[in-house]
Amino acid sequence: METLRVGFARGLIEFRHTLTNAQDLWGYFFPSFGLLITLFFMGDATVPGTDFSLGASTLPSSLGMLVAFGGLITIAQYLIVDREDGTLLRAKATPHGMNGYLIGKVVSTGGMTLASLLIVLVPGIFLVDGIEFDAGGILTLLWLLPLAVVATVPIGASIGSFFDNPRSFGLIMLPLFGLVAISGIFYPIAAMPGWLQAIAQIFPIYWLGLGMRSAFLPGGFAAVELGDSWRHFETFGVLAVWAVAGLLLAPVLLRRMARRESGSAVAARRERALNSMVR
Repeated sequence: METLRVGFARGLIEFRHTLTNAQDLWGYFFPSFGLLITLFFMGDATVPGTDFSLGASTLPSSLGMLVAFGGLITIAQYLIVDREDGTLLRAKATPHGMNGYLIGKVVSTGGMTLASLLIVLVPGIFLVDGIEFDAGGILTLLWLLPLAVVATVPIGASIGSFFDNPRSFGLIMLPLFGLVAISGIFYPIAAMPGWLQAIAQIFPIYWLGLGMRSAFLPGGFAAVELGDSWRHFETFGVLAVWAVAGLLLAPVLLRRMARRESGSAVAARRERALNSMVR
């Protein structure tokens, strides 16, 4: 309980610090502005073969993408940076420090993800027509958002454990952008080839987009989805599988990563960073 309390307090402090940091605020606003501009230029575009608004479909899909990125990318980026500057080593050296560190990152990542969602959602509902949010949508979000965090954050932490250099972060971003392109976020997945549909349905980004669409769109929109339904049971099942896999894998990989951390390793990474800056 003490570890939970310290980790939760650490996460809140880190989240408050991001709200006073210009670079972090730019990280919130820039992607959100990009999504809003995309929605604006969609104008009166419709989903191919229907009279449904493409903007209305894209807005909740984008929210699902932001949730996925918050869990998969943000915590991985934290781990990479904190390994280089010695933060992770200091956490390892304190009693239950790694547990408190990870709890804090989950809390701060959740806060940043929620802020990003609100930045897009609030102005977005004034840019597109067709958004509906009722009691059923609220109930969907109550199980979807917690499950999304559990399904993505451990996987993001596992990915981050393999990298110790912030300059290698592009190796994480490029595959994720590829998944976004085939996951029905900006274009209906039903219009894509069957083999791309099969690949997209393996990963959580598609299912988070689908779940968000089911929460914010009228039931008629389900007609343009695969299977002509919101597939809530399948969404829950796939995300639950990813959550279990991440919870089993992440502790093993993080313990292995922590064992490798030492003062000499941190000093060597700093030396490499300084040498690259000099060049």
